[in-house]
Amino acid sequence: MAEHPAYPVGLRLSGRRVVVLGAGQVAQRRLPALIAAGADIVLVSPEATPSVEAMADTGELTWHRRRYADGDLADAWYALIATSDPDANTAASAEAERHRVWCVRSDDADRATAWTPATGTSEGVTVAVLTTDARGRDPRHTAAIRDAVVEGLRDGTLVAPHHRTRAPGVALVGGGPGDPDLITVRGRRLLAEADVVIADRLGPRDLLAELPPHVEVIDAAKIPYGRYMAQEAINNALIEHAKQGKSVVRLKGGDPFVFGRGMEEVQALAEAGIPCTVVPGISSSISVPGAAGIPVTHRGVAHEFTVVSGHVAPDDARSLVDWPSLARLTGTLVILMGVDKIGKIAETLIAHGKSPKTPVALVQEGTTAAQRRVDATLATVAETVRTEDVKPPAVIVIGAVVTEGPDRAV
Repeated sequence: MAEHPAYPVGLRLSGRRVVVLGAGQVAQRRLPALIAAGADIVLVSPEATPSVEAMADTGELTWHRRRYADGDLADAWYALIATSDPDANTAASAEAERHRVWCVRSDDADRATAWTPATGTSEGVTVAVLTTDARGRDPRHTAAIRDAVVEGLRDGTLVAPHHRTRAPGVALVGGGPGDPDLITVRGRRLLAEADVVIADRLGPRDLLAELPPHVEVIDAAKIPYGRYMAQEAINNALIEHAKQGKSVVRLKGGDPFVFGRGMEEVQALAEAGIPCTVVPGISSSISVPGAAGIPVTHRGVAHEFTVVSGHVAPDDARSLVDWPSLARLTGTLVILMGVDKIGKIAETLIAHGKSPKTPVALVQEGTTAAQRRVDATLATVAETVRTEDVKPPAVIVIGAVVTEGPDRAV
């Protein structure tokens, strides 16, 4: 008799009894989705992995610590059979057939009455992939298809432009440190759905080249602001385009709230009644040192790290930084926007007790193809910046962790 393809269907299991036999790795992978579906889960197994045991301890399922017994599947709507005992699996499968309970078997898919598809989700859409040909059933193949579809949905490349949901308003998107692959999945999807993108110089520029031709890309540094301050002009541009019913993305480097003036833009939008979504980004304060082989914390070396803006010199009346206190810290000091002020910063730290021999690393254009690292000490960093011609953007790391990279281990 020819085998027919499986009939795909979505089960609504909320409040309905689901029986899981076995509490090993298979159950550990499948249980979270059953819990998320709201199922009333009964787990039967003499032992469990620590993760499954934690689910029982928190009340997400009921655990009977024993082997399978005939009658366990009574009143169940769905069963997952995943024990290491073939005889128990066969008996449970037969019981499921008698009670007309849809049953998945981890050890023998051909004897199961249901198969678990490779699934993924994106913005309220569930993608489920099943192989129709039993002879060529390969979980790696279905998982690869699932991943491709979900990634396409998430970054907006799979959905046709006229089907995209463009909600008017502004998304404040952290673009990460520079490498276009380091933007978040959500940030990339919102970019793909945008009508207007207002981008900073330090945003991941390569992403802009991927945008469809109809998307208006505005360089924030070139917005004419006349009598307005530059930031106020950017705020006004965001408000103006959003009020036209457009979906606007404000693409910023790093994270919008780490020296990115993101909150000023959020406040301006709120005052204008414009909805705003904030999408966090990977901050260069951590990612750039990491890309250069520098851990900002390391066991036995640094138990804390402090991130400081260096755009204002320590002797400037506008500075809000307590430099004497920073000089006394034993952890890592990460300075952003401080290349042109590093001489005065180093001088101030030394004056307040920091050793002149403290290691310093400057990582220019971190995470990009142009990345380079220059090492110095507090005593030599000012001269090193001049002789090595270090230019912004560069992240400056001060502390013992600078010498801890794998290529510097003793």
